Amino acid sequence: MPTGYLSVKETSEMLGYSEQYVRKLLRSGELGGDMVGSRWIIASESASEYCGKEHKLGLAIPDHTRRSFTKPALKALSFFSGCMGLDLGLEREGIEVILACEVDKAARRTIETNKPEVALIGDIRDYSASEIREKAGLTPQEDIDVIVGGPPCQAFSSAGKRQGFKDERGNVFLTFIDLIIELRPKFAVIENVRGLLSAPLKHRPHELRGSQCPQLSPEEQRGGALLYITRRLKESGYSVSFNLYNAANFGSPQQRERVIITCSRDGEKLPYLTPTHAQKNLYGLPNWITLREALEGLPKEGHHFVKFPEKRLKYYRLLKPGQHWRNLPVELHAEALGASYHASGGKTGFYRRLAWDKPSPTLVTHPAMPATDLAHPEEDRPLSIEEYKRIQEFPDNWTIEGTLLDQYRQVGNAVPCSLGRAVAKMLISHLDGKVTTDFNNFPYSRYNNTDDLSWSNEIIGSINDSPAEQLCLALS
Repeated sequence: MPTGYLSVKETSEMLGYSEQYVRKLLRSGELGGDMVGSRWIIASESASEYCGKEHKLGLAIPDHTRRSFTKPALKALSFFSGCMGLDLGLEREGIEVILACEVDKAARRTIETNKPEVALIGDIRDYSASEIREKAGLTPQEDIDVIVGGPPCQAFSSAGKRQGFKDERGNVFLTFIDLIIELRPKFAVIENVRGLLSAPLKHRPHELRGSQCPQLSPEEQRGGALLYITRRLKESGYSVSFNLYNAANFGSPQQRERVIITCSRDGEKLPYLTPTHAQKNLYGLPNWITLREALEGLPKEGHHFVKFPEKRLKYYRLLKPGQHWRNLPVELHAEALGASYHASGGKTGFYRRLAWDKPSPTLVTHPAMPATDLAHPEEDRPLSIEEYKRIQEFPDNWTIEGTLLDQYRQVGNAVPCSLGRAVAKMLISHLDGKVTTDFNNFPYSRYNNTDDLSWSNEIIGSINDSPAEQLCLALS
């Protein structure tokens, strides 16, 4: 991802802090930056990372057991719940979440405000399977219908260091798999980023690769992490099915691609999710839902949003809906992008106004970072929290707690509710013995070989059919 550089003033506007406080963070080293002459410059990536770091504080809401005595017909346990986008999708189709697991302070407040009756626990590594059952109000013998969760994706994201299971967040992923195997739900659903499809078990830095370096070991081959996970689940008796899904194909007003892994305790392979929409009415399905449709009826007043620095606004005022920096006069390109103009990689996120007649691009955790701008189609501002919620399909009355940056981060990280609904529909159809509609060769995403069958053929071939025992995991 190209890196933009910010001044202290721009950083203060984006983070919502005073310039004096930003300088204090820079001097203390809490925020990364460099002195150029007498001025600080801050890489946008450093500002983005700080947005995440500042919220890893103590838990304001204590863990507690479930506060309801009635039990739903179909019950789910949710892990890495965030602000509950995936969970809301399940509930809209009749699968009710009775326990949420989350460590983020602001997200825990969001859960407590909107769903005070559900059990709430913190770090997944602090709880045994029996303790989780107790918190959820379940007996040792009581069946769990669904366990669902999206373990932290940064360990596998192509935008990060991709340390996989060597990363602490990657280790949490393994704890989640262990709990699924021990709790033995009827179904397990795991959501993650596209990078999981290619992430190795063990990351080798790029500078240590090439013709002059030793050949990659089986642990360092692409796809090793997912291969390890799927083999563990299959060895425990679960079937495994997965694909990379674009949320727009399931009724979301957003082109957001996520890997969804579905597992069944009965060993029968689950079908892929059934699309409800398609680009250009493919297969006779309704066309993708547009941003205009998503924001219809949203009041024009009362929006909450971060601000673009004034020096960037002068370029936005030259752009129309659906345009970005390349639509500026050519003589302004280098001036507008600064040092990023000469950087490699795609730059479509710079000075990007959203289009009214298309779904939104993937929402990010901050809509005003230079390389990932999400500007309103016409107004001179980033998308508001209220618009974020509509795009991720949260009810207007769903309260997102925390500071403005907390709210952007929670909603930006959420799973679109439509994907949760699609998962729930598929699971319920399987329970009822119904055959789902098969859309042969449907383009679930922009990429090829992302379903479990074609992916397995490609990955296992690239690892030269290495035996499972060779794909061991060295965490020390």
